Amino acid sequence: MIRHFLTVSLLLMFSAIAGRGAAEETVPSTRVYQNELVRIDNPKPLLADHPEFFEPIIEQAHFEAPPLVVDEGADLHVRAWRFSYNARGIIEMPNHLNASRTAIIMVHPWGIDDGQGWNTPEPAGVADFCTKEKNHLAGKHTREIVSPFINSLRDRVAYVMYSLPGGKDPIRRMLYRSFDYSPSEAERKEGAAELTAKLNGFRYQGESLPEKLMLSQNKPVIDYFRQFPGLDAGARYNNSGFWDLPIPVSADADVAPDDIVIYDAEGYAPLKDFLMTNGVRHVLLTGYATDMCFCRTTAGYENLSKDFNVFLVGDASLATFPANTSPRFAVNAAISFAALNQLVTQVSWITLDEQP
Repeated sequence: MIRHFLTVSLLLMFSAIAGRGAAEETVPSTRVYQNELVRIDNPKPLLADHPEFFEPIIEQAHFEAPPLVVDEGADLHVRAWRFSYNARGIIEMPNHLNASRTAIIMVHPWGIDDGQGWNTPEPAGVADFCTKEKNHLAGKHTREIVSPFINSLRDRVAYVMYSLPGGKDPIRRMLYRSFDYSPSEAERKEGAAELTAKLNGFRYQGESLPEKLMLSQNKPVIDYFRQFPGLDAGARYNNSGFWDLPIPVSADADVAPDDIVIYDAEGYAPLKDFLMTNGVRHVLLTGYATDMCFCRTTAGYENLSKDFNVFLVGDASLATFPANTSPRFAVNAAISFAALNQLVTQVSWITLDEQP
């Protein structure tokens, strides 16, 4: 009995010591950051590489700050900026990341009007950027900017990920890798065939715009917008069941077998746990729409920036742009507001060291 008691006591003691050691290893080290701002003379406009999609950001005062993220063995270099009212200008700083601790996430690359079969319903249905022409413009943006950017880093970063609405339905489970499952090539082929059949089997037909509205004498404006709002994506115009279809990743994105799809319906916790468990500390965030999904959905920056070093790749995102034919000014405004509490970068500011 005494021997048993001593054995148990020693085991508990060693376990406690080991536990303390593990806890100590997980406590992050700290450093003093010298927040010294040096005025930048003749600063260049920001996010000016793709004027078709982004109106450049021009501010009078720019300051250079010391490096913020400095990883040991850094091989991924991300210059970034934020805006501060108190500093009265834009603050730019270099960052030096370890690519193997970095994930690229593309928010909501919906496969709408891209040939996969999920189409905007006629005559008045809406999805994604709400008109076919604007959806095609987003597809062009993906092809010309986002996909080449992702592909340039794919072999070095920890993960490439895409977030989509809904849950992990049987079809998309066979099509895409998820946190806990990687489909075989045979499953992917079966999933692609089932996706085509499912999407092409839907009737993309809704009701026409209302021809008559009942308006009161006292509040005709209220009655008008109640019956004819600016955006109705419900069954009336999109047909019942439209939003239950398995939304694919855009055909304009180059999805590789190892890329992972995040499902909004699962919530943020599984995404956070997966990234942390696999040692990811940094996120390069791309995708749509800058003023909505990009910030507020499961993989949006409002969630991710609580737990990771997040960099918004400004020119790899588009905002919604109602009443305009171009997203330039809408993206500018959305990114400018985000920059109050987020770091913003751009494709040309992100470079990799050559591998030895």
